[in-house]
Amino acid sequence: MDQVVPKNNRRRVLKLTLGLSALTAVLVLGWLSIPKGLQVTKADIRIQAAEQGIFLDDIIVRATAQPLNSVILDSVEYGRVEEINVQDGMMVKQGQLLFRLSNSQRNLELLQRKGEHTQQVANMANMQVLFQSANSEAKRQLAQLAFDKEQAKKKHERNKRLAQEGFISQVALEESKDQYERASYVYSEEEKHQAQNATVRQTALAQMEAGINGLQSGLKLVTQAVDGLAVRAPIAGKLTDFHLQVGESVVTGKRLGRVDDPSSFKLQAQVDEYYLNRVTLGQRGKARMIDQSYDIAVMAIYPQIKEGRFLVELKFTGENPKQLNPGQSLDVNISLGAPKSAVILPMGTYINDSGGRWVFVVDKSGQRAEKRTIKIGQRSNRQVEILDGIKVGESVVISSYEQYQTVKNLNIK
Repeated sequence: MDQVVPKNNRRRVLKLTLGLSALTAVLVLGWLSIPKGLQVTKADIRIQAAEQGIFLDDIIVRATAQPLNSVILDSVEYGRVEEINVQDGMMVKQGQLLFRLSNSQRNLELLQRKGEHTQQVANMANMQVLFQSANSEAKRQLAQLAFDKEQAKKKHERNKRLAQEGFISQVALEESKDQYERASYVYSEEEKHQAQNATVRQTALAQMEAGINGLQSGLKLVTQAVDGLAVRAPIAGKLTDFHLQVGESVVTGKRLGRVDDPSSFKLQAQVDEYYLNRVTLGQRGKARMIDQSYDIAVMAIYPQIKEGRFLVELKFTGENPKQLNPGQSLDVNISLGAPKSAVILPMGTYINDSGGRWVFVVDKSGQRAEKRTIKIGQRSNRQVEILDGIKVGESVVISSYEQYQTVKNLNIK
């Protein structure tokens, strides 16, 4: 037999079921109405609309002025500072005495070299006198032997005629012939001997002269070293980083300062490594100083990366700025290419945070931003070229994405 449910109980069950259904509907609607994404405050972000404009393919960097021509003052000698005639920052003339060092060892070495040189010169002079005397004596002896030979020859010629006429014997003729031959032999041997002696004397003089030349070279080097104790300006210009004091000891190779040519300058700038393959020699640009621009060109590129940057040197192609000082900073605009029409956004850290692969695009309500994949082209310090993913007029969050790497949507309040 079926159990009959009271009528009042059926009403209570029906009311409970309807109540639960209503509660469930409210909860579902509430969950659907909750915005999905990270909550951000509008004041904490920056929003910019993409626009069709002119993309300026350039970079703006802060450059530092340096002298185009400088000569470093390194100590080539060691010693004690005895005299200083200039001060840091002074304009000096070429050859002007800057300071003087003292070095007793160098001075003693100079005296020794001078003494050695003087002694060798005196020895060579004495040797030349002796050789000249020996040459004179040898010439006298050779002349006497030549005379004896000639006399013996004449005598033998006379004896030959007399022997033919029968006035002298054959023995006397043979004796005169022997005397002539002996005189000829003695003369010939003496001539050879004197030629050998002359060669020996010439060799000795040449060796001694070479020794004197070596001493002269050594003396010249020592003299230059002593002269180097009096340091003079190598060029005319401005003395920089010069801080010597009287009594200070200076070692060889110590950096003492430099002399800068004040008439011409170059600029040095640190450029982001992103532009390493786009900056080339000869590229033109502008440098600004006191509301005036000056033409510049890239003169050197140092590709070594340090802290994400590389060094570029630029030269002025026209007039140099007046009253420009070493170390002074200027704003420099380097042109990398010709301007062109493009969809552009302002350049910012958001491009680096996303690698230029995505951005947050704000919807028409302005209360929601969705992550969207994009494709960028060239970029500069000020602009980035949008190739795909964003249309003209669409708004983009251009503040940092550092905290939004894993977020797909932003709810803007």
